[in-house]
Amino acid sequence: MHNIVVLAMSGGLDSTTLCGWYIDHGYKVYPIIFDYGSKHNKYENQAAIKICDFWRLDYKFIKLNFMKDIAKSNLMIGGGDIPEGHYKDANMKMTVVPGRNLIFASILASYAESIKADIIALGVHAGDHFVYPDCRPKFISVLKDVVKASTDGKINVEARFLNITKDQILKEGLSLRHIMVPYFMTRTCYKDQELSCGKCAACAERLEAFKINKKADLINYKNYKGHTS
Repeated sequence: MHNIVVLAMSGGLDSTTLCGWYIDHGYKVYPIIFDYGSKHNKYENQAAIKICDFWRLDYKFIKLNFMKDIAKSNLMIGGGDIPEGHYKDANMKMTVVPGRNLIFASILASYAESIKADIIALGVHAGDHFVYPDCRPKFISVLKDVVKASTDGKINVEARFLNITKDQILKEGLSLRHIMVPYFMTRTCYKDQELSCGKCAACAERLEAFKINKKADLINYKNYKGHTS
């Protein structure tokens, strides 16, 4: 095995931890950063590029301009307001971007086969299951078969965090032996603003994860006073 992985890098806590896990375990990682037209994409992309530069990773930046024309979601530019609350609240389903991970996985698989990688990796986790169909175990199971078939068995799909929560992901990242995950560089908020809001479901879940792990969240928030500790 070559131990080469192509990874979807959003700049958020989950994908950054996943990237760190592969680096820590001796894999050669080739991230892809997707610009797909979400409200927070600009800030995610900035974070992802900084993180890739921090780890000196050779990344690809892929513009998916067509998605703003076909994918209807409150998460997308021109969509409705970003709901606030918890991921288990029904209004969070307004942030579903139809087919997003399916589209991402197709591109990851194409790039992986082209560079003779072994794995494509997604940072989906248990906290996503209620809201996002393309983050659930059923989707990942089928995706593994599809990617295997489309690449003549060359590429495996891995979603190492599929059945754990964000606080458990953070715990994994904090326990890596050989590298430090730069959480102070990450971006999680769903809103179109420079500072993370501290109120959307993504921010709430992140803040909860740091609180459970009794660690300080060193990013700045617009609507959250003081760092979690």
